[in-house]
Amino acid sequence: MRLLLFLICVPQFVFCQIHHDRLNGLLIGQGVGFAGSIYGLSKAWYKKPLKDFHTFNDNKEWLQIDKAGHAYTSYQIARMGMAAYRWAGLTDRNAAIYGATSGLTFMLPIEILDGFSPEYGFSLGDMAANLAGPALLVGQQLAWGEVRVTPKWSFHPTRLARERPEILGRTWKESWLKDYNGQTYWLSVNPASFQTADRSVHWPKMLNIAVGYGIDNMIAADYEKSVALGRRPVRQFFLSPDLDLTRIPTNSDLIRSLLFLANCLKIPAPAIEFRFSKVPPKFKVKVHAIYF
Repeated sequence: MRLLLFLICVPQFVFCQIHHDRLNGLLIGQGVGFAGSIYGLSKAWYKKPLKDFHTFNDNKEWLQIDKAGHAYTSYQIARMGMAAYRWAGLTDRNAAIYGATSGLTFMLPIEILDGFSPEYGFSLGDMAANLAGPALLVGQQLAWGEVRVTPKWSFHPTRLARERPEILGRTWKESWLKDYNGQTYWLSVNPASFQTADRSVHWPKMLNIAVGYGIDNMIAADYEKSVALGRRPVRQFFLSPDLDLTRIPTNSDLIRSLLFLANCLKIPAPAIEFRFSKVPPKFKVKVHAIYF
């Protein structure tokens, strides 16, 4: 749900002499969707009655991959928001700034609801990650006028979900959200965008190099509990080729839009994996012919 909604309420006086029909429709749709999604989350996600506001330090949980997920989600909401504001007539710079606000505006109420939940709590680490995603987007737009480093996501089902389905998901529909062992978060870099005009080697415009982060053997949020349950948690780092789908040339607005939406996902490709563990073997390298 978080990946599909880019929701924000911004005063209309900020925008003058813009496409008012588009802007008004955008603001109304976002306002309604924002209120509805927060209400739905409060009913579906939080099983116990909300109580007094409190904080919770979860920075050591899940080997921090959940923080990568927060940054990725807020970035994607900001990216979609930026595209929507461009469509409404804003300049690229202003669209990036208000798009970044979109990511923060959507994520903040979720963190506040966590703060009132007896099962969770307001996490400063989550909030920092929520800020990092939009900051990456607007920083690139202000520095380069384009996106050169793109956060992406990939997933593959794991055997671990069967061991603790109540934590990692009972079905595939649950596991792709709950099983962090199958999730990989990437930073996909476009080398061609960094090349100078006098370059001697012409790097393909759509070919990226992606660096990924994942975890394995975490069947509980806590490292020590996973060990007590018989697992050896591992941090995974990946290096893999990727494609920047937004740089594929096309004259079709529909195809361009579909490529823009799909560019949040890392394409399956060969990958080199570097595995780090606290117990022997502490370091291992694996090569994947195709990695999801």
